[in-house]
Formats: sequence, C-alpha cells, structure tokens
Amino acid sequence: MVLPLKDKGAVVPFATSGTMRRYSVPHSWQILKKVLGLYQLTMDIIKMIRVCKMFRQGLKGFREYQIIETAHRKNPVFSFWDGHFPPKAIQITQKKPAWRTEHEIQALCNLLQILDSYRSYSEPLQLLLAKVMRFERFGRRRVIIKKGQRGSSFYFIYLGTVAVTEDEDGSSAFLDPHPKLLRKGSYFGEMGLLTSVRRATVVCMEETEFLVVDREDFLANKLDQEVKKDAQHRFEFFRKMDLFHSWSDEKLWKLVMLGKVEKFSYGQVISKDFVESSSIMFVCQGSCEVLRLINLETSPFYHKWIWQHLQLVDDRPSNTHLKDLSPVERFKEFQIRTYPVQDFSLMKLLHLQKAQGQQGSSFSRKIKTSGNTLPKTLGSKIKSRCPHFIDCSMINTKYGDLPKEAAVGAYMKIHTVEQGDILGLHQILLPENQHDMRPLILISLGAEVIRVREEKFCDLLDSKTIENLSKFKIKYPSDEDMCQKFLKENSWNIFRKDLLRLLVEPRQCPRFTPIQPKKKGIYSPKPVMLDLYSLGKKTKPRHPVFMAPQKYLPPLRIVQTILAPRYKIQELLPQYKNAGVLG
Repeated sequence: MVLPLKDKGAVVPFATSGTMRRYSVPHSWQILKKVLGLYQLTMDIIKMIRVCKMFRQGLKGFREYQIIETAHRKNPVFSFWDGHFPPKAIQITQKKPAWRTEHEIQALCNLLQILDSYRSYSEPLQLLLAKVMRFERFGRRRVIIKKGQRGSSFYFIYLGTVAVTEDEDGSSAFLDPHPKLLRKGSYFGEMGLLTSVRRATVVCMEETEFLVVDREDFLANKLDQEVKKDAQHRFEFFRKMDLFHSWSDEKLWKLVMLGKVEKFSYGQVISKDFVESSSIMFVCQGSCEVLRLINLETSPFYHKWIWQHLQLVDDRPSNTHLKDLSPVERFKEFQIRTYPVQDFSLMKLLHLQKAQGQQGSSFSRKIKTSGNTLPKTLGSKIKSRCPHFIDCSMINTKYGDLPKEAAVGAYMKIHTVEQGDILGLHQILLPENQHDMRPLILISLGAEVIRVREEKFCDLLDSKTIENLSKFKIKYPSDEDMCQKFLKENSWNIFRKDLLRLLVEPRQCPRFTPIQPKKKGIYSPKPVMLDLYSLGKKTKPRHPVFMAPQKYLPPLRIVQTILAPRYKIQELLPQYKNAGVLG
C-alpha cells in the first residue's frame, strides 16, 4: 500500500531488493513534461495539416514536398500551399548574390531539385545557379524573348507553360493547333547567350513563373562552358548516326542548334500523340515504348470472342460448370450427344390408332403431344437447353449488340525505341493522304530525347539523306491485329494460371504462418479487370475505375485482363485429371 506524502508531488513506487521505496517528483518537472507533450502534439498536428494539403494538391505536389525535405533541420524548409514559388524563397532571390547566406543557398538548391533541367547540372554548378538566380512572374501573352534581339538572360520554368514561335510577337502560338511548348522543369535561352542573337520568340501561354540567370552572372560563373559541352555532346551523337554521314560539320551544327536534350524519368509520358506533334525525336540515351489505346468495342473479333464465352454461362451458379458432373448428368449428356433431338409423339399416336383399328373400336380420345407423354428415357432429349439470356444493359454497335460493361479498351505496346533510333520519320516521305493518323503514345523508360521541329528538319534534307530515309519505314499493326493479340495473350495468361493452380494445388494442411496485418497496397489489380461473371449482377464496386480520355469520344474504361467463363481444364487436358500433380 502506497501512502501519499504531505508535500505537493507525485508518488512513484520503486522496488529494490523486495522493498518499496517512495520517490517524489517535483511539481515543476511534471508541468514541464506536460508542456513538452503539448508542444510535440502541436507539431504533429502542424505536420499532418501540411501533408494533407500536399495530398490535396495531388501526386505532383507531394513529390515536391518529398524532394525539398532537407536532411538538416537547420536549413529552412518551404511549404507548398498552391504550387507557386514559396514566398520565403522569393525573399531569398530578391537579395543580392553576395548577401545570401550558405543556408539560404542550400535551401534554394534543395527546392529547385524538382526541375529536371536544374538537376542535370553538377552539384557545384547547382549551388552557383542558386546563388545568382532571381525570380520573375509574367502573365499570359507576355513575350519573354523576341526573335532577332540580343540575348541577355536564360530562364528556368518553375510553373506554367511557354511556346516557341518564329514570329516576333508570338501570336502564331495561339493559332497553331500543335505549338512547340515548354513546361515546368524546362529551360531556354542559354544558346542565345553564346550567339548573342535570339533565333526564336518565346511567349507565355498562361501565367508563368521563372528563375532567371542574367548574362553577367552566366559568364562570371563559367556556365557558358557547360552549355558548349552539351552542344558538343549533341554534335557527336548526330555525327555517329548513319543518316548524317554525308553532312558537313557546318550543316550538322545547324541541326544541333535546332534542338536540345530533354530528360524524362521512367514511366513519364513524352508525347500523348507524337504523330500529330510535328516533331522529329532522336533517342540519345535509354529507351522508349510506343503505346496505342485500342477500343475493343470496334473489333468484330472481340464481339465474337465475348459471345462465345458468354454461351458458357447458364442458369446454374457461375462456378458450377467447373465442377465434376454427377453420373446422372453425364448419362444425360451422353444421350443428347448420341441421339438427335426429335419429337416422337406423332409416331406414338399412329401406333395407337393402328392398335385401336385392329380391335374394331373407334378411337376418339385426344392425345397430348407434349414431351410428358414420351418414355422417360427420351424425355430429356426433347427438353433442349435454351440459351441463357443475360439481363444487363446492351449497346448497339455495327457488329451487333454488346453488353455495356464489356465496352472497354486496353493499352497495347506496339514498338520499342532504343538508343540511336528516330521517331517521326516513318511517314515523312509519304503523301498526306496516305499518313496513318492514329494517335500513338510515347512513354519513357528512362530516356533522353532531342526534339526538332519537322519543318526545320526537312529544310536541311538533301537528295542523299532522302534516299537514306527509305530505311526508316515502319508499318505499325492494325487495331484488329492488336485486338486479336490482346485476347490471345489474355486467354493464355488465364490458362497458365489455371494450369498452375491445378498442378500445384495447396496442401490440405498448410504450413503454419504467423498472422500479419495486411497492408494496403498502392496497386490493386481489380480496377483493371473485366469480370464477365458479374454481368447483370448488382454489385457495388469497391475500387476506382480507370478511365482514359478518347479523342472526340467520351472516356473509355481501361482493362488489363478479362475474366471469362471457360471450360474446366481437365476437359482440355485429360492427362491432368487429378489435381495437385506437383504438390
């Protein structure tokens, strides 16, 4: 039993050598402990609020928050509330370079890591750029660089979009359906500091925020040498290509000046439709994938495939056809397959009339000609199986009706572009009426690309180069061929899983495994599956459905796998009649 002491303090029992000793804690320490706990709770709430705001800004904002988080807490950490350049960072850029402290320069350098073009520089140059950069914000239609003028600065785009045009006022960017755009993370104007004359006009397409490096600081920190190294790297890349063996160095340098290296991370979209982008892209490092969004609804092969599998759905539960049939059912199936389905009621009626005539009596009783009057052995033959009609909403297509839920699409990989390959030249020699204008998506697998305008590239072509371009003809497969390939791969993947499940059946007494809490994964395969078993059933989807935008059409649901009714694998492979062969 513990008795309280007379003084104001907490009583803490403590056992030593079987005895209980009382130690009193000062009241001030208890108050300090409560204050510290309240402070920690307040800081946790502030952090949670900031993280929640990052989530509301989307994945891009959350990624920025992770990148700028510094390892040292003494450096300032900026908060992103609306995606704009933080006010504290603006205050740093407004100072003169000599007045900025090391902590401020390091914090600004950490903040600018979200810009791909900034990360391409070495770490010492990043610190130099963070030391001399200043912040600028311009509105829509503001001309940043005018063609023909002397270059005085180069720019990093922190937020917004700009267009590169050939006219002086930049008005053509708002009339061109596919202007050359530069977005967040890009930079421009560095070559103008070397040549002293701007070769193009840059205009803001929306309110845009820039980080500007002036010419004096650019030359003082020897950044011009880095730009020259980058240009020399592009020149060597073009010189190694067979297409440009006949070009002179002067002509090749013109091509070098038309484009610059753009870096893309793994899985990043380079172009949503490079067919209409009017650009020639040279893959100088890494690889890319060419994808095509296939609308399966427009394929006659898909219609035939869907209805062939839906015929396996009958009035029984969706999984009963995968079980073994009883002996009675197997005998009925044998009868149906052996004898034709016929109605013998008229033959029975004729036989009874002859029998009554031989006995000399009149026959006036009406005979029912339904299947119930037939012998029991033939009754099941007349009761033919009626097709199962699925009760679900249908849509009318040019190939017939199709369940509405089965009108889906899929992304198909049709080509892989490796280092040294060129995109956009496969139709450059064809007349416009023969061009394949299907949208093709270009996805980066960790690639560096040099993008050049098609009309500028065509101005440099000569007869020898045009002759070599005939080697770059690539004919992409049709949508119908890709649809058939998708369904064949889908059937093979399902068959492979069924066979593996049959051969390696789990043991009846599985091994003991400790129960671990299930963690919610980022990726769930259910949103990209089409289950034909669930057609017509009222089920509440517990997962989001991925919808891809279609040109001139409403969004299309995207799937990766189609689960369809199928025969039992023992019927297809009788040699694997017993399950668990490899178990």
